[in-house]
Amino acid sequence: MQTRNIIINTNTSKNESFTPHLTVATIIEKDNKFLFVEEHAEGRVVLNQPAGHLETGESLIDAAIREAYEETGWKIDITGLLNINLYHSDHNNITYHRTTFIGKALKHDAEAKLDTGIIQALWLTLEELKARKEHHRSPLVSLSIEQYLSEPHYPLALVKDYR
Repeated sequence: MQTRNIIINTNTSKNESFTPHLTVATIIEKDNKFLFVEEHAEGRVVLNQPAGHLETGESLIDAAIREAYEETGWKIDITGLLNINLYHSDHNNITYHRTTFIGKALKHDAEAKLDTGIIQALWLTLEELKARKEHHRSPLVSLSIEQYLSEPHYPLALVKDYR
C-alpha cells in the first residue's frame, strides 16, 4: 500500500480563499510527433502543450478544443482523458488544476490568428522534446507525454458537465 505525506499549510488564514487556476491541455500525436506551442511566458520562450484557462460557461472539453485552435490553428477532436494534475509554479506562485485530454488532429487552418504571445505551433518527437528540456514551461510538459506513452487513457465519459 502506498502512503502519502500530507502537508498542511499553517500560513493561510481561515478567511483567506485558496483559488487554483483551472486549466486544460491536450496531447495530440500525429506521425510519431506531438503538437506543442512555443510561446513567450514568464519572461522567457517556453514549450507547452496547447493549453489554457477554462472560460465562463465553457465545458472542459470545449475549452481544450478552443485552446488548441487558438494556440496552434489546428482543429481537433477530443478522444480521451489522460489525467488531472495539481501543479504549483514557483515562477508565479500559482497553483494550477490541469485536466489533460488526448486529441486527434483533424485539419490545420493556416490563416488562423494565434493567441498573443504564441511564437509558433510545432510538431516534435519525444527525443526532440527531451533535447529542449530547459524550455519546458513546467515539468508537466514532459510528464504528460511520458504518462501518455506509458499509463492508461480514460474514456470521456469520466468528464461530466452539469450546466
